[in-house]
Amino acid sequence: MENQETFLSHLIELRDRLVRCLIAIFLAFVPAMVYGPELYDLLAAPVIASLPEGSKMIATGVITPFLIPVKIALMAALLGVLPYVLYQVWAFVAPGLYLHEKRLVLPLIVSSTVLFFVGMAFCYFLVFGAVFQFIHDMAPKSISVAPDIEAYFNFVLGMFLAFGIAFEIPVVVVVLAITGLVKVEQLREWRGYVIVGIFVVAAVVTPPDVVSQLALAIPMCLLYELGILVAQVVARKKVPAVAGTSNE
Repeated sequence: MENQETFLSHLIELRDRLVRCLIAIFLAFVPAMVYGPELYDLLAAPVIASLPEGSKMIATGVITPFLIPVKIALMAALLGVLPYVLYQVWAFVAPGLYLHEKRLVLPLIVSSTVLFFVGMAFCYFLVFGAVFQFIHDMAPKSISVAPDIEAYFNFVLGMFLAFGIAFEIPVVVVVLAITGLVKVEQLREWRGYVIVGIFVVAAVVTPPDVVSQLALAIPMCLLYELGILVAQVVARKKVPAVAGTSNE
């Protein structure tokens, strides 16, 4: 009976936290929806800059001019409340963690959130301009380029996810090291295989052009090295920290 009550209390808490997350997303979605068209113009700025002067994007669907700003507003709302959502996740699992684990979870959540946004910013400010200019220069002069807004949104969303997740490499490496699943020495030994794997992943998830593939692969390699350095520092502090909190 006590186990059932505990299980039900966890379910109720999970429900409450999910409701809080949904309310936060809705509250962020409303103002984002008001500025949906402006957000799309901001998102489309890199590709517009690579097109001939006076060129515009097109919408081939009947409701696409309305639907795409709604999707962008929802994406902006999700990104805006992401720290709050991750905090709710941390607050839900925190009671079941040891003290030394609690000390690690919050920094990992914060760092993973920051790295995801850094990956998106890197993609938007540095990668998009180079990629679109490369495509424009390689396109035949007899072609009039007019990108479809829905196809462009799907492309941008995919690239944001690819770079955002790619920039999580240091967090993944550190987690593998501090949990004992992989030793720092093994991470160094696997460096060559990881680099090959990174270039394969970059070739798969990015458009078939050299610029975007290198723009993703090179930062991933550097972030892997950064993850090894951080994991080495954390691993040195792990044993004393655990020993100091084992009696708490």
